[in-house]
Amino acid sequence: MEANKVLHSSILDIVFDGRNKEYGAYDLRKNYNKRLLASLSAMMGVTGLLFVIFFVVQNNGGTKKEVMMVKDVQLEQVVEEKKSEPLPPPPPPPKVPLQKIEITRFTPPKIVKDNEVKEEDKPPVQEKLEDTRIGTINQEGIKDEGITAPPVSDAGKGVVEAPKAKVVEDYDKTFTKVEIESEYPGGPAAWLRYLNKNFHYPDDALANEIQGVVMVQFIVDKDGNVSDVQAVSGPEEGGLRAEAIRVIRKSGTWIPAIQNGRKVKSYKRQPVIFKIASA
Repeated sequence: MEANKVLHSSILDIVFDGRNKEYGAYDLRKNYNKRLLASLSAMMGVTGLLFVIFFVVQNNGGTKKEVMMVKDVQLEQVVEEKKSEPLPPPPPPPKVPLQKIEITRFTPPKIVKDNEVKEEDKPPVQEKLEDTRIGTINQEGIKDEGITAPPVSDAGKGVVEAPKAKVVEDYDKTFTKVEIESEYPGGPAAWLRYLNKNFHYPDDALANEIQGVVMVQFIVDKDGNVSDVQAVSGPEEGGLRAEAIRVIRKSGTWIPAIQNGRKVKSYKRQPVIFKIASA
C-alpha cells in the first residue's frame, strides 16, 4: 500500500493489504457490523411478536370465568360405641388341702439299758412299716402305697428322699465327647516336628497352587492305636485329602482320651494344613 493511502485506509484494509481478499475472511470482517445489526433486529422482532401473541391470548382467555360450585356437606352424627365392661376374671379354683402321708418314726437303734428306753424311742413293728413312710417324725395321714426308702437326714422335716439310681457308664463304646481328648505324644510342638519330617506336598496340588485345611477324623482306642481314618472336609482335588490320611495313619501311637479317670476309645479330629509358601 502506498504511504499516502495509509492515513485514509481502515485497519482492515491495512491488515489484508497484498492478500487474497476474496478468500472470505476479509468479507466476513468487513460486513460484521451489518450482520450483527441484522441479527439484533431479527431477535427484537421475534421477541416483540411473542409479547403480542401472549397479550392477545391473555385478553381473550380473561373473558372466561370459571365458577366454583360449593356444596354443603351434611356431617352425620357419630355415635360413640359404648365400651363393654371387661368380664371379671374367673374365680380361682378351690384350694385342695394337701393330704398328708402317714409317717412312722424310725431312727437307728441305740444300745441302752432296758430301764432307760423311752416309749417313743421303741422301734415300730414290721407290719406297720409295710404301708407307711419311714421318717424321723411321727405324722398321721393316709397310707403310703409306694415303696419306702431308708431314712435320711432331713433336718427334722419328715421328708424322705428316694435313693438315686447310679448310671452305669459303658467304657467299651466309642466316645464322641470326653473329658480329656486324645493327643499326639509331646503335644503341638511334637506334632509339628512330625509333619515337617513326614509331610509331602502333592505334586499335582503344588503345580495347580491348591491349598487349604483338610479335617481328618479317626478313632484312637484305649491303647492309643489309630484306626478308621477318613477326611471329612477340605479340598478334594490335588490329592490333599489322600496325603492328610496318609500322614495320620503313619503317625504311630497316640495318647488315648480320658473319661472319668479311665482310658477310653474315642473319635478324634485333627486338621492338616496345606499352604504354599510365597516366593
